[in-house]
Amino acid sequence: MRFQIGLLLFPNLTQLDMTGPYEVFTKFPEADVHLIWKTLEPVKAGGGMRILPTTTFAECPELDLICVPGGAGMNPLLNDEETLDFVRRQAAGARYVTSVCTGSLVLGAAGLLQGKRATSHWMSLPMLAAFGCEPVAERVVVDGNVITGGGVTAGIDFALTVAGELLGAEAARKIQLGMEYDPRPPFDAGSPERADPAMVAAVRDGAAARQTEREEAVEEAADRIGGD
Repeated sequence: MRFQIGLLLFPNLTQLDMTGPYEVFTKFPEADVHLIWKTLEPVKAGGGMRILPTTTFAECPELDLICVPGGAGMNPLLNDEETLDFVRRQAAGARYVTSVCTGSLVLGAAGLLQGKRATSHWMSLPMLAAFGCEPVAERVVVDGNVITGGGVTAGIDFALTVAGELLGAEAARKIQLGMEYDPRPPFDAGSPERADPAMVAAVRDGAAARQTEREEAVEEAADRIGGD
């Protein structure tokens, strides 16, 4: 049986949250990688890239691994019952339930992170607690069959972690080498711990409207779960 991997698409996702893991997952032997949305119409990611789904919620096969990426467009998903029902349904039979960046909040809104440790983008990490989850400021967090990656570029680290879990360390190293994944960023400003505090404040200010909207959506989703 071929290993079935599904990556959720949605309007205004951060494409690297999805395309980073996609690049790794397509190197898995005997695996099929599906790009999933409600319809087969092109999905416009943040920044304008158009991505073509390969299957729909209704037609998607049973997945061995489901992955939810993040991005500004995940805010509406937190209270989108059609999407949450699909995620819950697939997670029930999946070997791995996973996310990248703020996709973990969608897992939380689906009720899949209660009592779990998980990570997210640093700006949204504390919001995980609303879903009965322990927020962990790490690049990749593994808790049983739930594997979550941090913000955006952590998606590659996350997918290589999955490769190691599923295929073994040697196979994962070969994929890493083939991708020449040897990050040496020109600036040491990739985390709020290392970036200049004034820069962190400026980035937070620039995202304030989106984050306020997200906090409100998280609160609504958490209230809904609590009332079930």
